[in-house]
Amino acid sequence: MAVTAMVFGGVGEAAASPAAAAVPGVAPVGPLGPLADLAVRRILLGDLVAAAKFGTTQPIDDPVREKQVLDTVAAESVRLGMAPEPNVRFFRAQIEASKVVQRGLFNRWERYPWQRPTRRPDLAKEVRPQLDLLTTQLLDQLRSTLDLRRPTVTCGVWRIEAEVSADIVHRLDKLHRDAVSVSFRPVCAA
Repeated sequence: MAVTAMVFGGVGEAAASPAAAAVPGVAPVGPLGPLADLAVRRILLGDLVAAAKFGTTQPIDDPVREKQVLDTVAAESVRLGMAPEPNVRFFRAQIEASKVVQRGLFNRWERYPWQRPTRRPDLAKEVRPQLDLLTTQLLDQLRSTLDLRRPTVTCGVWRIEAEVSADIVHRLDKLHRDAVSVSFRPVCAA
């Protein structure tokens, strides 16, 4: 993702930018591929969230913001004609995946100071509007894949197919692959 690459500079630029760009013209495959693509894009924004919070008093855990997001997801789910609980579970996993990235980057930056971000993005003006847009897009994908995301072996295969292809397309490092795994756990529980 180009945004991720812009945040980091200096000697550690390549090491700190886990996914400088997705493979052009290629998207994750399978019926859950578009959902995985959006989940990865949200996870990659975790890099910007980490850069905004690193070296400040802002904690990684933000229960107030998390509640706002989950309340919005519940309300929008009802508006879109979906049961809110599975979508709230899915978004709770997205939030936890972002925390995996943030904690991992904080640890990396503490150990390798030259990889620290060279710019602090504005969380409210730059990052949250992107997260809010992705929330809307993810809810649309959750609605369009509702019948596919049952707790079946087939859904499990589609989930793995989407995760692996998203990893390849987005050129994820281990930290971000781990986050994708966390984010996609509840996919087949619709």
